[in-house]
Parts: sequence; C-alpha cells; structure tokens
Amino acid sequence: MAIESIAVFCGSKKGNSSCYSDHAKEVGQLLAQRKIKMIYGGGSVGLMGVIAEAIMSNGGWVTGIIPKLLIAWEVGHRSISELIICDDMHERKLKIYSKADAALVLPGGVGTLDELFEVLTWNQLTIHDKEIFLLNTNQFYDPLLQQLHTMKTEGFLAATSLEKLHILQKPEELAFFL
Repeated sequence: MAIESIAVFCGSKKGNSSCYSDHAKEVGQLLAQRKIKMIYGGGSVGLMGVIAEAIMSNGGWVTGIIPKLLIAWEVGHRSISELIICDDMHERKLKIYSKADAALVLPGGVGTLDELFEVLTWNQLTIHDKEIFLLNTNQFYDPLLQQLHTMKTEGFLAATSLEKLHILQKPEELAFFL
C-alpha cells in the first residue's frame, strides 16, 4: 500500500541538541517533496513545530489534531493547512492514527512514548496493520530498543510483534519506504 499520509509523533520540546531539530526539518522537507501529508498533534512548539514549519515552507500539507486542553499549552499551530480541535487526548490519538497510512516517531518525552506504544499495541491486536518508523536520532531510542529486545527474549513479546517497526538512523532512510 502506498503511503499518502503519515502520523508523526514527536516532542513538544526541541531537546538539548540541535541534531533533533535538524532531523525534524529534514523529515519535513522529505515529506513535502514526496507530497506525503503529515497528521500530527497540532502544536507549534518543539519538534512538532519544527517539522510542521518545514513541511509548510516546502509546500506540503499538514493536519494538526489538538485537544482543547492543549491549545494554550502547546500553542496550537494556526498556520498549517488544517487544525482540528478535539475533546481529549484519546480522541486526538485515534484521529491522528486513523487518518494516516503509517506512523513516524521522532524523539520526544513520555507523550511520544505513549503514542509509540499505543500504535505498536494496535498493530499487535490487529486494530491496525500499518508500518511504524522510529527515527533513532543520535541513538536516542537505543535503550528503548534494548528493552524491547529484552521483552522479546524473555518471552513477553511475540516474535511478530515488532515486524512492522522500522528503525531509521537518518531521515533519508525513510525515502526508501515512501
């Protein structure tokens, strides 16, 4: 199945190294060039804002979905293609993932991890069957990947649980799948 839209989950902060923003910009440029629509959390701050701005400045399409609660906190992005305001975080995640053909996870905090594990769980339970890409900028996710390996070797994850999870070290690796 061709990927025409992608859910992007990432931090509402930029992190301590410019490499995180650099990779977010590169991903945004790549998505815009490939005419892949981005569906994300609707914020204008942190990596969320960086990737949205990169897509918009390169002529791409961005749909943001943000709950009422976070409009002020995450500074709802008013200069994207479409901003949808929903009631709560559960509705936000469901709408983001439902509107997308695949998911891409960049570095972020516990909210980003929540989104990653929810999409992994939905795939495992066959609620969805979508490709999930994890951008491991600056080896950010190495400890998490080790934990997933431990869960698998200790018998807590089926061998097939992570088949749709693709680990990327650089943004340009995503182009192979688009």
